[in-house]
Amino acid sequence: MATTNDELVRGIPGESDRWRSAGDRIEALLDAASAGGPVARERAEQLVREVVDLYGEALGRVLTVAAPSLVEELTRDELVSGLLLVHGLHPHDVATRVRTALDSVRPYLGSHGGDVELVEVSDGVVRLRLLGSCHGCPSSAVTLQLAVEGAVQAAAPETTAIEVQPGDLGASTTPTPGVIPVESLLAHVRDAASAGGSAASNGTWQAATEFADLASGEVGGFVVGGIPLLVCRLGDELFAYRDRCSVCGNSMAGASMQRRAGGPVNDAVLRCPTCRAHFDVRRAGARIEAPEDHLDPLPVLVRDGVLSVAVPTVVTG
Repeated sequence: MATTNDELVRGIPGESDRWRSAGDRIEALLDAASAGGPVARERAEQLVREVVDLYGEALGRVLTVAAPSLVEELTRDELVSGLLLVHGLHPHDVATRVRTALDSVRPYLGSHGGDVELVEVSDGVVRLRLLGSCHGCPSSAVTLQLAVEGAVQAAAPETTAIEVQPGDLGASTTPTPGVIPVESLLAHVRDAASAGGSAASNGTWQAATEFADLASGEVGGFVVGGIPLLVCRLGDELFAYRDRCSVCGNSMAGASMQRRAGGPVNDAVLRCPTCRAHFDVRRAGARIEAPEDHLDPLPVLVRDGVLSVAVPTVVTG
């Protein structure tokens, strides 16, 4: 299939990131202008407003004459969508944008047997429900922070909070009903990190185009953002984990994937080459012998056309 110029730009790591920090650079320039006094600062801000208004008017006229299909295509571009929001021109309401954002992270959630749905948007608060095995999954907190939360905030920056409530997981495992603020849920992760655990207090998305070179059934070791990772590929699905066995603490380098006797066709178990512990690749690295024990999974998604992995910024082992 032919590759467009836009796809080429999106596929180059760094090219899609420069505009993300444009706001910070503009603010820094305005601060520098303040050195000339309040009048200089006011003039600089007026200059920015005039330029923004000019481009906003032009963008509005483009939408007026563009075919509905083209407008819809434009909304799928993260940069263009952001500009439409700035100028109040985005054709989709908040709920529609949030649902679209959730669609972008469903492949990752589905790889762990889970899903997420929008409950409602009310007074700037987005309420979500985790479904399937996602709630209570060892990766649920980092998934919320780095995948779901990030996608929602990018699509609907006017939201003031994101709250999560558990889905129906069955009578024996259903948690106490109620709404759980994201910050409350993530507090457990941050506490673990400050106490010397393996969880991350925050994280960043890093381009990981090299993951695509893995063949189905292959396990590979990578270093992304200075952190050693173990990545497995099953068909079109990629699963990334910190390269550290949760049982013996050693690297998983040399690990192999196996299928359990009598297991389903898509079954995949990762075996530690040192202690021989077995981990379920599709179930967020849960240990077969003791499911409460698990590897540290990391979200892998295509963001702005680039295959990326969410890497913790604070990791202690």
